[in-house]
Amino acid sequence: MSIKRPSLKIILQSSAVAGLAVVMLSTGVPAQIAQSYADAVRVDAPQVPGFANVVAAVSPAVVSVRVQSNVQPVADDGNQSFNFGGRGFDDLPDDHPLKRFFREFGGPGGGDRAERGPGHRGEGKPHLRPTSQGSGFFISEDGYIVTNNHVVADGQAFTVVMNDGTELDAKLIGKDPRTDLAVLKVDDKRKFTYVQFADDDKVRVGDWVVAVGNPFGLGGTVTAGIVSARGRDIGSGPYDDYIQVDAAVNRGNSGGPTFNLNGEVVGINTAIFSPSGGNVGIAFAIPASTAKDVVADLMKDGKVDRGWLGVQIQPVTKDIAESIGLSDASGALVVEPQENSPGLKAGIKEGDVITAVNGETIKDARDLAKRIATFAPGTKVDVSIWRDGKAESLAVTLGELPTDQKQASADEDSQQETAPSTEKALAGLGVTVAPAEDGKGVAIMSVDPDSDAADKGLKEGEKITSVNNQAVASASDIQKVIEQAGKDGRKKALFQIESEGGSRFVALPINQG
Repeated sequence: MSIKRPSLKIILQSSAVAGLAVVMLSTGVPAQIAQSYADAVRVDAPQVPGFANVVAAVSPAVVSVRVQSNVQPVADDGNQSFNFGGRGFDDLPDDHPLKRFFREFGGPGGGDRAERGPGHRGEGKPHLRPTSQGSGFFISEDGYIVTNNHVVADGQAFTVVMNDGTELDAKLIGKDPRTDLAVLKVDDKRKFTYVQFADDDKVRVGDWVVAVGNPFGLGGTVTAGIVSARGRDIGSGPYDDYIQVDAAVNRGNSGGPTFNLNGEVVGINTAIFSPSGGNVGIAFAIPASTAKDVVADLMKDGKVDRGWLGVQIQPVTKDIAESIGLSDASGALVVEPQENSPGLKAGIKEGDVITAVNGETIKDARDLAKRIATFAPGTKVDVSIWRDGKAESLAVTLGELPTDQKQASADEDSQQETAPSTEKALAGLGVTVAPAEDGKGVAIMSVDPDSDAADKGLKEGEKITSVNNQAVASASDIQKVIEQAGKDGRKKALFQIESEGGSRFVALPINQG
């Protein structure tokens, strides 16, 4: 019987893995971790993958998106309508950023005047001009294309450029500013190569990804990296739930896909973090699960109908949870139900914590917003709340999210004119208050800069309207609520603070003597 000898390559690889494991042990790495690493990079494990096969398969589905918008012309009197620090446009150096901009997008000195169309010389007729460019991808063989809303938002004409250079006109089917998604449609007899969305549950931090798009108008550019993080909130809207990737993404990649190694779309590139304006390895993509539902709605009727609860909410911090007797810092704290909203009609009150919807636990305020948005208007849902130290349940029939939703906020004058003789210090809190002139709450007259109240952001001129969800109108009202909280074994109390910017809740320690 012959024995198959290992190749020199395998011997060297095995030696390298074993050697690195020994080094890891010698530097204090626990044995379990060193062994796990050795198992993970065993000789028969796949090495760093190549991306050529994936790129070849998906590239025909990725397009560049060019957008034109109506530009209202201005009078063209020797460029006198443009004032660049006292100089005319023609006086600027050729490498000036403004000259480069207008050369690319049209304007003074930007191309042959004869090609600028009627109305350019102040005739008052708007004309189409290139205003933005981005990326997109086919999601169906009959020509539906996914891109970002911010790429097409103000456009009147759209052109898609395929990877073979073919240019096709497209029309806007629908857009959704809240998730920054849009759908275009190309009418053509051919069957287009298209791609599908991945299963979010299978996307892991550390997985390889490939981004394909149109950075800086170059078109057909491929970059690779890994999934760096999931569930990122970058403050762009109520449904933030971005996948963070480190594949190089730049201006023009917006709306383009990020693929896994199966050629499935794991996310739509939307934003980058960049102090310099260029790639620094931090990019954010709309996850496939979000995009899949929104795109389906846009393809169906050009819009997205979302359920609406109508409550202003904030996260439940550990301090807030302790102040109201919640065991976990989870859920969404209701700051204020909006006027005539489904939540208000169902009995939801300020100070309630929404802990679950239809029995599914709500992790935080962002999770609640996303969960409610998945229901159609008119859906009846069971909302679990935490109120006054116990759990309750309310039935809510969701409304339709208004197109131009206005946040409820207080519009009150500063309460700093109260007579000094009415001011009283709140024992142990570092805050001096006085009755508010309108009789609703107490005005904060001063805040000790070394107090917890100052650390939590309380400021002179704001109002305390309730403590532990009990309305207060004087310093003595506040002290009574605090004393009762102490008797109940609470170490913190929940203060509702009202300012010109709206209302919020803050938990403050009450055991300071």
